[in-house]
Amino acid sequence: MKWLAFISFIFLFSFAISRDLKRSARDTGKKDLYYQVYEVSRRHPFLYAPSILALAVDVEHAIELCCKEANAGICLDKEVFIFSAKVNTYLCGILKKFGEGTFQKDILSLMSQKFPKASFPEIQKIVKDITHIHVECCAGDMIECTDDRAEAVNYICSKQDIFSSKIKDCCEKPVVERSECVVRAEFDDTPEGLPSLAEKYVEDKNLCKPFTEEQYVFLAEFLYEYSRRHPEFSPQMLLRITKGYKSLLEVCCKTENSSECYSHAVSSTEEKLRSFIQETQEIVKTNCDLHAHLGESDFLKAILIRYTRKMPQVSPQTLIEIAKKMAAVGSKCCQEAESRRIPCSERHLSLVIQNMCLRQEATPINEKVTHCCDDSYAERIPCFTKLGADESYKPLQFTPELFTFHEDLCTAPAETQQIKQLTFLVNLIKLKITITDEQLQKIFTDLTGIVQKCCKAGLRETCFAVEVSQCFHVSRVYS
Repeated sequence: MKWLAFISFIFLFSFAISRDLKRSARDTGKKDLYYQVYEVSRRHPFLYAPSILALAVDVEHAIELCCKEANAGICLDKEVFIFSAKVNTYLCGILKKFGEGTFQKDILSLMSQKFPKASFPEIQKIVKDITHIHVECCAGDMIECTDDRAEAVNYICSKQDIFSSKIKDCCEKPVVERSECVVRAEFDDTPEGLPSLAEKYVEDKNLCKPFTEEQYVFLAEFLYEYSRRHPEFSPQMLLRITKGYKSLLEVCCKTENSSECYSHAVSSTEEKLRSFIQETQEIVKTNCDLHAHLGESDFLKAILIRYTRKMPQVSPQTLIEIAKKMAAVGSKCCQEAESRRIPCSERHLSLVIQNMCLRQEATPINEKVTHCCDDSYAERIPCFTKLGADESYKPLQFTPELFTFHEDLCTAPAETQQIKQLTFLVNLIKLKITITDEQLQKIFTDLTGIVQKCCKAGLRETCFAVEVSQCFHVSRVYS
């Protein structure tokens, strides 16, 4: 592993000198791996070494592929993929915020889904290794992090028959590419003939004994068993199910006659578990139906309206940025097969929410947002989904500048026009947090008509001033 450590050193060296060292001229067709490590490292100083190495290889492969294409620029935009790096940065944030316990549960759920044939002890070992690796990586110990990650992947590759039938090609790749390939590999097929979980986790009259004596191991095994049977669920959803199951057991196992209590609670247990599942399924279905009905543009507006009401303290620019990212999740995940929609949407939304929560730490938004960010990792998405309008928000004072349009809007790029109109929408809500969807739709429709009318007028500035004042009556609506 010495040469791998050496490449890690190059990463660290690149980070150290990236502010001063100018890019040297090179033949575009002969960029080697070390140069890619340098280039990726200096552009992403907060990513850890394994991701840097994998991204460097991705860049090299993308250049080889795209330089053969007629439009190399568009090809490179599609091929250079940094999502895995974002995920690793996200995982460091979760580890720091919620600690190793929550991190291990999240990884346990994911590894159980990815390697459903592996035994519980094998999954436990991998989870322990991954946690240790992330502790090193997130603390900045890049060389140990890189070596330990390679060793963990080598262990998995040495036991492919135990872990997965989907990683054979990955395990034959060079060591730099192998780790990231295994991480990205699809889930193995769920083994046939797995026994029902009801007998052990619902119907057993002596269930309280292992639950009270070895609660952590008992619940970890429940999470493992449930996760390996349900690749269609997200890790966060599986953590919510486990949390709900734990709460139900805690009630009965504290009573004098726990078996009697539990016998009455069996149907309640199954019903509760179903409700946790149905709640998430319904949220995803509702949003995908809304996306299909409205189309991308109006779906973006719907998300923007929703989140402006939840956190009106945030600037229009940031709200639009968040809404665009969330709408993009809908566009991506609603195209997936129904069995993949939940893990896709919760995985990508978690990245958006994590970034939002990091901003909230630096500049607190409101108490409700703070609660959703800080209270529970597994409950973050449902918490934000259920947030209503922040009625404690003190509305903006009306000023004409908030709703002023100028003639340069008519010749502005489509993106600029969209931002202007979305900013207008945000400011409407900030002025009156209780404004109805019907009122917003009416005003926004009028706005579209005004832009079209005034951009055809001779005196555009005058047209905008008169039409906005007359048609919106903003000062009267928000007085």
